[in-house]
Amino acid sequence: MTATTGAAATRATVYGHPRQGPDRELKRAIEGYWNGRLSAGDLRSTATELRHATWRRLAAAGIDEVPTGDFSYYDHMLDTSVMVGAISERHRAAVDADALDGYFAMARGTHDVAPLEMTKWFDTNYHYLVPELGPDADFRADSTKQVTELKEALALGLAARPVLVGPVTYLLLAKPAPGVAADFEPLTLLDRLLPVYAEVLADLRAAGAVWVQLDEPALVQDRTPAELNAVARAYRELGNLPDRPKLLVASYFDRLGQALPVLADAPVDGLALDFTGPAAANLDDLAAVGGLPTKRLVAGVVNGRNIWINDLTASLSTLGTLLGLAAQVDVAASCSLLHVPLDADLEHDIDPQIRRWLAFARQKTTEIATLARGLRHGTDAIAAELAANRAHLASRAASTITRDPAVRARVAAVTGEDARRPQPYAERVTAQRARLGLPPLPTTTIGSFPQTDELRRARADLRAGRIDDAAYEQRIEAEIGEIIAFQEKAGLDVLVHGEPERNDMVQYFAERLTGYLATRHGWVQSYGTRYVRPPILAGDISRPEPMTVRWAAHARSRTDRPVKGMLTGPVTMLAWSFVRDDQPRADTARQVALALRDEVTDLEAAGIAVIQVDEPALRETLPLRTADHTAYLAWATEAFRLTTSGVRADTQIHTHMCYAEFGDILDAIDELDADVISLEAARSHMRIAGELAAAGYPRQVGPGVYDIHSPRIPSADEAAGLIREALRAVPAERLWVNPDCGLKTRGWPEVRASLENLTAAARAVRDTLPGGSF
Repeated sequence: MTATTGAAATRATVYGHPRQGPDRELKRAIEGYWNGRLSAGDLRSTATELRHATWRRLAAAGIDEVPTGDFSYYDHMLDTSVMVGAISERHRAAVDADALDGYFAMARGTHDVAPLEMTKWFDTNYHYLVPELGPDADFRADSTKQVTELKEALALGLAARPVLVGPVTYLLLAKPAPGVAADFEPLTLLDRLLPVYAEVLADLRAAGAVWVQLDEPALVQDRTPAELNAVARAYRELGNLPDRPKLLVASYFDRLGQALPVLADAPVDGLALDFTGPAAANLDDLAAVGGLPTKRLVAGVVNGRNIWINDLTASLSTLGTLLGLAAQVDVAASCSLLHVPLDADLEHDIDPQIRRWLAFARQKTTEIATLARGLRHGTDAIAAELAANRAHLASRAASTITRDPAVRARVAAVTGEDARRPQPYAERVTAQRARLGLPPLPTTTIGSFPQTDELRRARADLRAGRIDDAAYEQRIEAEIGEIIAFQEKAGLDVLVHGEPERNDMVQYFAERLTGYLATRHGWVQSYGTRYVRPPILAGDISRPEPMTVRWAAHARSRTDRPVKGMLTGPVTMLAWSFVRDDQPRADTARQVALALRDEVTDLEAAGIAVIQVDEPALRETLPLRTADHTAYLAWATEAFRLTTSGVRADTQIHTHMCYAEFGDILDAIDELDADVISLEAARSHMRIAGELAAAGYPRQVGPGVYDIHSPRIPSADEAAGLIREALRAVPAERLWVNPDCGLKTRGWPEVRASLENLTAAARAVRDTLPGGSF
């Protein structure tokens, strides 16, 4: 490839960057503020330092235009709600009293006010806070955050581009506020919202913005003609504003489809498109609409969601084609780098050969800058980088680390019968009731209990060699004993061991399965101050030895009540990992399922009568386009059944899901054939119970009555009210009572009080029902 001529010089840019800092400084500062250890000024100072360090580092790496506004104390959708004045009525007083505390009240709730609902950001593991809107919404512009951060970047001498959530995506992701009719469509507020965006754009222009990016990822989903008309209207109005900054409309995660010609025709100045994975179809679609002959194209050719190195030669080929389709072509990641860890060079525990295959945020910025330099100056200018890249890709393709013949033979031998329980549910439920002897409205928890500082210190001491395995295991056994004793005292019916030995529900298993790699510094934001370290799925998967049986058996030895064995399901093991991209995900899912199947049968052999296989990621991994749903759900549900179908009729299989929209996968939930499913429902006001009932779901359900992502302690009356609400949809013989999710992130005082209230509520409602066990 020769150097580009004629058009403006190619620039390197990104849409967003990990927020937390190299050592999760932001998490510590925010939690320090919540706990009263830091002042608001201290928090703001830390945040400013982190933003400046990030921008300087991006510029030093060769990023020509840095993003602003992507930084957030909690969530960028919540920031957008503040920007447009969409403050829910129940949070108004807190926001008026103190803007920062009010912001966190919307995110986390207070002792007497519930937070905003939280759900997954498209098909990622990031959670956003759902705007609550009604027909009387009174939007008002507040561009303080956006303008302040832009001015900070400009003051550093950097070219900067503010990034905002676009108005159409914002409204499409919003929900009717409490008390508003369920069929209210927030998109009908578009004409009221656009003047607010116009005001924000004017403020940014006055502050020095040349370009402003408006993110519209909702447009990669199936959209109705009315929604596409709203897109055209929105960008016609914004594009025709006088004296505005240049507008770059960005989409990511999939192909734009029918929205592409709408945006191509809009009076905006540029589009940012994803060209990775299924979104590679954007290339042909862009050619079909005649390209963007007068517009800027920001080409997302570096995968912003996975951690494998880019094929630079292939990306240059794509970029070369795009040069003929747009007035200017710039290079970027496919989406914000928020979804990947910060720096692969910090992972000294990973084999150096494998580490060369990895690209975290810092490595991806280098790839982007290299590609931009190649477009500007020709491939000779990056010959050394291309040669090294080809060598690393060849090393991975030829490595024996990625293939295990025994695993592949076992997968090839799987039959349809292996993924079906031999007994129908009606037969199983009778056997399980006889074995378990539970009361109506049985109570349980989702699995984890608080991870205390003492537990974290014990793990750190074990890693550092300050204690040996025997001392560590003794500490874990003592913790399990305390957790079992508390549950018995609180009156829970089906107990859990509390998972004190687990650092994370995916990482724990990944560290015990072949084919996975664990990171030490690979933190990724899930929500707020909750960060996870997704493991890396690099090779074929098998289970060398039991992973949970010892701890479940120990818990069972400490009580006469049923104890649940706790596993993470195969789809979630993939979704919350960085998955290999050199074979179909369905094949990888079957490998994981067979490894977990061995664990399930070992738990049953150890006398565990209830086994929960969590699949919170089943919905979040659903492809964004409806046409792709069937194939995904077929292999995803098969993988779950392959995990769980090797047990007897009287062994009860549970699954759990949380913080996603489940209404469009109800048939798939049925296909899992789990005996009991527990789901998040407290924040969403028991909506899922009604949806399951309407779909004719025939098995047992545990809609959550305790929102564990808020520090609020629900009263017994509040929990009883939610149980009664659930009973309107689910009969008592099929209803369980449980929290929304695991309790790992909560403190013991609030967990004790909340679970005692939960069991008191169940008893109170149970007393109004016909007696007996089932």
